Amino acid sequence: MLKHRGFPGRLSGTDFQFVIRRANPKGVTALTVRERYRDRRPPDKRADVGFMRALWEHFGEHPFERGNLDAGRLSWLFGREVVPAEDPFDPASYDALLQINVGAAQVSFPEIFEDDGFGDDFEEEQA
Repeated sequence: MLKHRGFPGRLSGTDFQFVIRRANPKGVTALTVRERYRDRRPPDKRADVGFMRALWEHFGEHPFERGNLDAGRLSWLFGREVVPAEDPFDPASYDALLQINVGAAQVSFPEIFEDDGFGDDFEEEQA
């Protein structure tokens, strides 16, 4: 199991886990598509945003190995913002390749992809 060095272990200030420490001795937890309903609790929504932001900052548009990323947290994004990057795809493998569906992620989490405020205006002020 690949351990993603530098990837945040959890959402800061919470118990929402982003990675696992070691492989599950009972077998790999399969990724499943979980429906996100509009009435989810605000802390759950913040965890989704934080995890998606961490994925985007760490991997960008490139395919990445599932490795030690938490299956429960990935499942909230799987099938929409995070999709399989290989065919055939094994949802119960730590070696499975995933990729961010940038279009879907931008719709679901626009705050992650918004301009940082240092766009063209900042360059014009420097001139």
